Amino acid sequence: MIGMYRKALELLNTLRGYVFVATIGIASMVFLGATFASSLLYEKLFAEITQETAREISRHNFNVLSQSLGGGASHQQILAAAAASKLAFSSSIDKLDVYRSINVDNLYGRVQSAPASRDVLQAMASGKEIVTQTKDHVRFAYPVKAKQSCLGCHVNSREGEVLGVITSQHRLEAVTPRVRIYYVGLFLLLGSLVLLTTAAITAFAGRRIQRSTDLFRNKVELIHSVKDFGQFDVRSVDFGFDEFNQTFDNVALLVEKIRRVAVDKNVLEFEIRLLEKFIITSNVVKDWREFIKTLLLDINPIIDAYALVTIFRIEEESYECEVFWRHTPSDATVQLFEEYLHKQLRDNPFLHGATLLQIAHNIADKDHSLHELSTQDIELQTKSLLLETPRIGGIVGIGVQSTLALDEVRSMVIGSILTTLLNLVGSVKAIYKYTKDLEYYATRDPLTHLYNQRMFWELLGYEVGRAKRHHHQFAVMMLDLDNFKTINDRFGHHFGDSFLQAFTELLHGAVRDGDLLARYGGDEFCVILPETNDTQAHTVAQRIAELLDDFSMATPDGNRIKATTSIGIAICPNHGDDPKDLFLVADNMMYKAKKSGKNAIAIPSEDEMAEVFRKAGEKSIMIQNALDRGKIVPFFQPICNAASGEIVIHELLMRIQLGDQVVTANDFIEEAESMGIVHKMDYQLIEKAFIQIKEQDYQGMLFINLSPKALIVGEFVGRVHRLAMESGIEPSRIVFEITERETVSNLSLLEKFVLDIKLQGFSFAIDDFGSGYSSFQYIKRFPVDYIKIEGEFIRNMLQDEVYLAFIKSIVTLAKELKIKTIAEYVEDGEILEAVSDLGIDFAQGYHISRPSPHLHASSTVVGSDWAVE
Repeated sequence: MIGMYRKALELLNTLRGYVFVATIGIASMVFLGATFASSLLYEKLFAEITQETAREISRHNFNVLSQSLGGGASHQQILAAAAASKLAFSSSIDKLDVYRSINVDNLYGRVQSAPASRDVLQAMASGKEIVTQTKDHVRFAYPVKAKQSCLGCHVNSREGEVLGVITSQHRLEAVTPRVRIYYVGLFLLLGSLVLLTTAAITAFAGRRIQRSTDLFRNKVELIHSVKDFGQFDVRSVDFGFDEFNQTFDNVALLVEKIRRVAVDKNVLEFEIRLLEKFIITSNVVKDWREFIKTLLLDINPIIDAYALVTIFRIEEESYECEVFWRHTPSDATVQLFEEYLHKQLRDNPFLHGATLLQIAHNIADKDHSLHELSTQDIELQTKSLLLETPRIGGIVGIGVQSTLALDEVRSMVIGSILTTLLNLVGSVKAIYKYTKDLEYYATRDPLTHLYNQRMFWELLGYEVGRAKRHHHQFAVMMLDLDNFKTINDRFGHHFGDSFLQAFTELLHGAVRDGDLLARYGGDEFCVILPETNDTQAHTVAQRIAELLDDFSMATPDGNRIKATTSIGIAICPNHGDDPKDLFLVADNMMYKAKKSGKNAIAIPSEDEMAEVFRKAGEKSIMIQNALDRGKIVPFFQPICNAASGEIVIHELLMRIQLGDQVVTANDFIEEAESMGIVHKMDYQLIEKAFIQIKEQDYQGMLFINLSPKALIVGEFVGRVHRLAMESGIEPSRIVFEITERETVSNLSLLEKFVLDIKLQGFSFAIDDFGSGYSSFQYIKRFPVDYIKIEGEFIRNMLQDEVYLAFIKSIVTLAKELKIKTIAEYVEDGEILEAVSDLGIDFAQGYHISRPSPHLHASSTVVGSDWAVE
């Protein structure tokens, strides 16, 4: 039963079932209504006919009896006539009676008759015909009125007076059962015909509806992607009903509108996958061109692109173009494509008049050949995006060559993808370029392109090891230009930089190709002379001095200026077999040459060697005594927000208090590291600084400068964390910074240290970023939060484009990696303004404030009285 009910419901849910049930229901209601109405009408008509027949018979009998009465018939004759009439109409008449009025009874005497009923009395009184009807009978009461002819006999009556009443009672025949049976049979027959007709009509309509739905379903099944909407055309199909045709015409119109705005799921998924390409790994940085080739092949399953074009601005009005082909193009295709690119540059309003210096072609898959392309193919199938101003990496345009560019919707999607690709390719190219710059300048001085201080120590250590293995000598020279500060002060840093560059060329001319030149800093230079004894080293030093004596440089005021140099020499192994000892000796000899009148060359004697190391010993004693007596004191240098000037950070610096004299870290830190006590000094310094922070309720951040040599102390991080908690200082306000110049021989050890401080809630910064070759290694390997840009770059960036370019590279790289930047050596307002314009986050230097033993409130702004010391 339940199953049948469910099937009935399922049938009703179909259009065919709905039409069938609706048709049957309506037909049944109409048929039943018509049958019921006709039945009532029939019975009513039958009753009216029966009643009319009874009336006619009754009137006939009345007329017959009236004639008998008018003829003077006796009462017995009247009764006989009534009986004859009743007999004649026995099938209809039940009773036929004659009643006399009181006047007649009074005149002729009373006769025996049935008692007068109400209708008889009414007829007697009113003189009108009275008709009464029950379910089975109808009764007529006719009054007999006296006429003029009647007055001869009825002398006691007047004309029009009722003489009597004749009643006639008739049976009303009902519809017989047989008639009803016939009627029901006819109903069933006609009902069956209605059902069959309805079923036939429903089946016919159902087939047409099913045909229509099958046609529509077949059209829909052909659609698998947005491009298949173009094949969905139902307007030319006849669905059998005008209403269906109109509906499906509207559906076709809707499909056309959807096709214009819809985007393939595959294309959307591709855009999502493309976002994953923003995760720029070290492999991407190594070779950005290989990255673009791979990207072109990744695009292919979604966008059938045969070429990807990038345009970069390398000079003011000069551009270079990189074309990445999916497959190997023919020479003719390459020539057509290059002509198209030149035309694009000429016609574009943003790039009008630009020079395309070179077009480089790269092939992603060399195993397959690209089909030949015509000029029309290239022009019609190219979707490009050109910018008015370069984006990151110097990118100004990007284009994709694909047949999909002809499709309106796909072309729009490709345009969206091109914007993403443009930013992505620009970022990868920029980071690639900046990384190459970092790798170069990590070992080179940007001004002179000599090795920098960091690389000098690496080369010196290497040469010491080589000399020991091969048992030969080599020389180390320290050179300092005499009175160079006067040149800078008189003619400016820009002229001073030019003089240093000229001196560098002079040095190259004085040494052999295998000799190593380095700029140690400022106007100090180092020279390593492999396989050289003291006599040969002295000869090289004399040659440098003589070349410099013959050299002069034109000044901005039209004069010429000369300079001299003081040179100190140390020989390995004669004066030491350790890099630091050799440098110490050469450096002391250089100062000896200066003290002797400058423009001199000094090589140590045995007595001078003893004096050098005696002074080094005295420094060690001074450091140990300062540690034991608690003379390690904290100094703080403020760091401001470059944009607002608000002091938000202090860097913690180590000093030694010797009476009224304060010894800076530069004078003792290397010796302390060699003594192995620098971590103890750090503890004492940090503890005193935390106490001062708590006492002054300082709420800003604190940078703590550490030597990598102190990282081997396993409990260092935990101890500093405990000190911070005891002083009520949140670890998030503490930043540990490591100077990049310092050697970290074990990067795994440094990595463990950095992870430890991050787990404890501290932050990590790299100091002097760009001064060593580990810059890229650090930011690639460690979770760096801040980088402090090498002060030498900041100090000279307004006079030297190389320095400025290098700073821009660092800032761009930092922004890409979400690392905050700090500019060191901000010594005047002009530099601070330039730092802010470059987007550097913070600034530090003497223009902000010199280091002092006091902390300054975070709300203090650069320009306050205390800031100028």
